[in-house]
This record gives sequence, C-alpha cells and structure tokens, in this order.
Amino acid sequence: MPTHIDRCIRISPADKARLRLLFLAKHARASGQPDAVDGNHALYHHEMRSTLGAIGFNVSAADSYEALFDRPDADFVVTLLNRGGFQNSEMLAPLLLSWRAMPHMGASPILRGVSDDKYLSKLIAQAHGVPTMAAQIFRRGGLPAQPGFAAERLVVKPNASSASWGLAMVDSWDEALAHVDHLQALGHDALVEAWAPLLDIAVPVVGGSGGEPWLLPPMMYVPADPHRARSHEEKRGLIDAGDDPLVLVEDRDVLVRLDDLTRRLLPELWPFDYGRFEFRYDPATGAVQFMEVNLSCNLWSKKTISRSAASIGVDHQTLVETIIGHSLERQGLLTEAPMRVAA
Repeated sequence: MPTHIDRCIRISPADKARLRLLFLAKHARASGQPDAVDGNHALYHHEMRSTLGAIGFNVSAADSYEALFDRPDADFVVTLLNRGGFQNSEMLAPLLLSWRAMPHMGASPILRGVSDDKYLSKLIAQAHGVPTMAAQIFRRGGLPAQPGFAAERLVVKPNASSASWGLAMVDSWDEALAHVDHLQALGHDALVEAWAPLLDIAVPVVGGSGGEPWLLPPMMYVPADPHRARSHEEKRGLIDAGDDPLVLVEDRDVLVRLDDLTRRLLPELWPFDYGRFEFRYDPATGAVQFMEVNLSCNLWSKKTISRSAASIGVDHQTLVETIIGHSLERQGLLTEAPMRVAA
C-alpha cells in the first residue's frame, strides 16, 4: 500500500493568525488528569487542545452542547463531543453546527449517523462486495425477530457502541437474546454478530493536500489472547492494560486486499476529515471481513491513527494540522493555499 509523506500540509501563518477555533470536547477544559469515568479520554482531550495551540491556532474551549445553541464566536469548530450520554448523540454537535452554518471538523451529520450505525455500515459493505461477518440487528421497539444465522460463538453489543461498552461474547442464541434484552432496556439498539478470531486491522484514512483520501498504513491489534475481547475499562485506561498492542500489517497480499476493500467503501462516505475502517483478519484462513467504520474517532497520539502516521515519519502535530488544514480547505476557509510538506 503506497504512502506519500508529502501529502502533509502546513497552513499559512496568515490563516492561522486570522482564524479563531473553538475546541469542543467533554474534557476540553480539563487539566490533563485521568477522569474517574472516562479515564484516558480526559488526557486525549487535553493533548488535543495543547496540540492546537502548538500548531499556532487561536483556540477557545467549550465542553457542552449548550455552547452551540447560539452561533459560536469562532470561524471553525474542532468537535470531539461524540458521546453525550444518550442514543445517537454523535450526531448532535454536527447537527447544531449545520443549523448555525458553522464549518467544523468531521463529516456531515448524515454520514456520522450512517457510519455509527454498525449494522447499516455492514449493509453498505455488502452492497459493494465487501465481505462481513454474519450479523443481525435488534432495534429497540422494533418488530420481533428470531435468530437469523447459526454460529458457535456470538458477539452482542450496542449498535452504536464505543470502546467496547456493553459488549458480551456468548456461546448460544439464548444468551445473546438475553443480552439483547438487557441492552434494549438501557435504551440501545443491539447488534449480534458471528464471532471471528480477534485480530482487528484498522485502515486509517485522512484528508490531505489535494483533497483526496489518504490511506495510512494499516495497523493490526495483536492481543495475547485472541479469544478474549478487550473491556471498556481497558480501552479507556480505567485499569492498567498498557499501550495497545499494535503492529504494522506487513503481508503484501493482505495490504492489497485492505486497500481495495477500503476504496470500495470510500465513495459512500467521502468527504470526511479522518476515520478508521476496521476489519477482522483470520491468519489461519486469510479471510478479511469488514466490521465497522469510525469517523471522527480517537486522534490521541497513543492510538491507531497517530501511531500509523508515526510509522512513516509523520508526527502527531503534523498529522493534526494536515487533517484540520484539509477540512479548512474543503470548506473554503483558507485565504492562502496550504503548503505541501514532507515529514
């Protein structure tokens, strides 16, 4: 899979001095300490605000949707306020910003919604000949449904889950339906998938110079035990689990297939500023199956997208400036063309 480091961009000093950015995130005003509930997300948000300042932007911060009820006194909003504690909350900030005609980082509300609906994203994949695991949706308040496929092991999770919250791995449909009932009682649509060996591969995609999707090197999550799912507490750093065990994908055949499968899906979702296309890989059979796509996902320097960029010499600050520069350019906010640079 080719990479082009000169697709990084620098925003002109004049545009940086002129533009006022609002950073919107749950922990946008935090001091950089872990949060008792959200764990390392508080560190991530603090790092992002610090990075925006280091790039040279004039940055203010807000930590609630209420900051968008009136049009913000800013030119552009960097929003990471994805999980608001209610169903489909990832769409609210983009909707409010669209209502106020406020340019922002990410993607349109409708694309955010369809990408966060894991079942609909699988249907899109299937329509483009991209293989997926067998899956069935159980909508809260929807029509009764019987199990639609057979599998020796099943994964049950909220259909718009984040960081493995609410996920269960079970061995029968009776157990799966019991967990579906539990999730629906908490207000969530539930997704049941056939389990596949736990080698997850993420293909990061960002916008860069020229406005074309830029596929960064795929990263594979290689756990000590591929039969055990990571917990929400591990992913959020609420318990000590160390850094994510990520390695670069080196198999050329797998790389070619990942590139092809990701590019089949891109026309349905472009334009967006950054995202992560996730696949499940079985080294025993060579099977690659699409799982989900996460737009406006985690940009922390310790996570997948930044670590992928670092593998080709693109540091976190350069990556963030490239992503924001692409967003500003595609929305017509730059008065000077950004400069293409090598890392």
